[in-house]
Amino acid sequence: MKIRLALCAAVAALTVCTGMVAPLPAAGTVNAAPAGGTSPAEGIDPAGLASALDAVHRAGVPGVYAQVRDGDRVWRGASGVADLATGRPVRPDMRHRVGSITKTFTAAAVMQQVERGRVRLDAPIGDYLPHLVPGERGRKITVRMLLNHTSGLPDYIPYAFPSIQAFPSLPDMSSKSLDDNRFRQFHPAELIALGLAAPPAGEPGGPTGVYSNTNYQLLDQLLEKVTGTNAQRYITRNVIERAGLRHTEFPSGTRIKGPHSRMYEAMFGVIDPPRDYSVYNMSWTGAGAALVSTMDDLNRFYAELLRGRIVSPSSLAEMRRAVPVRALDGSTIQYGLGLHKVDIPGCGTFWGHDGTVWGAGTISLTRDDGRRQMSVAVNLQRWNRVGPDGEPLPHPIDGALEALFQRATCGEGGTGARTE
Repeated sequence: MKIRLALCAAVAALTVCTGMVAPLPAAGTVNAAPAGGTSPAEGIDPAGLASALDAVHRAGVPGVYAQVRDGDRVWRGASGVADLATGRPVRPDMRHRVGSITKTFTAAAVMQQVERGRVRLDAPIGDYLPHLVPGERGRKITVRMLLNHTSGLPDYIPYAFPSIQAFPSLPDMSSKSLDDNRFRQFHPAELIALGLAAPPAGEPGGPTGVYSNTNYQLLDQLLEKVTGTNAQRYITRNVIERAGLRHTEFPSGTRIKGPHSRMYEAMFGVIDPPRDYSVYNMSWTGAGAALVSTMDDLNRFYAELLRGRIVSPSSLAEMRRAVPVRALDGSTIQYGLGLHKVDIPGCGTFWGHDGTVWGAGTISLTRDDGRRQMSVAVNLQRWNRVGPDGEPLPHPIDGALEALFQRATCGEGGTGARTE
């Protein structure tokens, strides 16, 4: 898997992360520099990173921002605009909807309950939630299978957003359900029911899993059952606060608190020009993809997690037991318990996650030794047009993002990324 595909683990059943928008002229300067007081680190090239960010913006992304760490050296940068209407510049410290990166937080919370003996990884989910997953499915699907997407449960997203079900037939698609659901309040049980009623994606425990947001809605309910409190509240107290994150939270309303960008969804050209979905009720994804965070907080979180400060070393070892999983873009990724594994030749093994929600994409990767980190956010999603065969057509954004990811993870060296 090329790193550029890491933004493709979308929360939409469309399964392809790229979308099309006409290339934009450069808007202002690149706000990129080493973090205050630091000098350029070996492996960090501030000018090269700033140029790579600017290339992503020139290729068509309104705004892109990032943080790269190498040891105790930190670089932060941003290029482009946070608001197309006003030209307000994007900043490296902006908050962002980080999508399925939320799954790592949720998985860590579940592993804490495993450590306390309240949850058994290989116990049937029906032992805990028989009312939600009754019968044979409840007996066959384990907690581990939910965490690593080998449950065989399909994604509920196309049923919660029916106007996008026709993909890749763009004439039969519309943004109606995106707009209808903007202020709708979903309950996890409602979303789980949609997933359970759909045709299975595979057999529980099969050799290759299938990425599905239904799994993490069930984990939301599992956490509530065993902790006696709302899952998002538990994650906040025991994962977010334990990691020392100051700008990460589950949104309490439809708006993001603090400085943030607008978030533009193109839906493969169905929405033209791209529409801002930064104001949205995130109950449709909850513990699977609702978090708001910053690039600094994401790097801090994964550093703390991989140091064994959020879960125990044995729990972290379980989280790193990766299996092949078919991602929502159709590619096969290596996936542990809420963690992606990405092997980059010449640079090492990286762990992290990626995510998209409507209009926002994020990726955060940390090298196995914890020394090298990258977190990148963009405020445009699904920018490619789609060809007659239903496949996304190439767009300059794709190559520009891949070049940025390579430079951020490997400096000037290294080659493409792969997961096997």
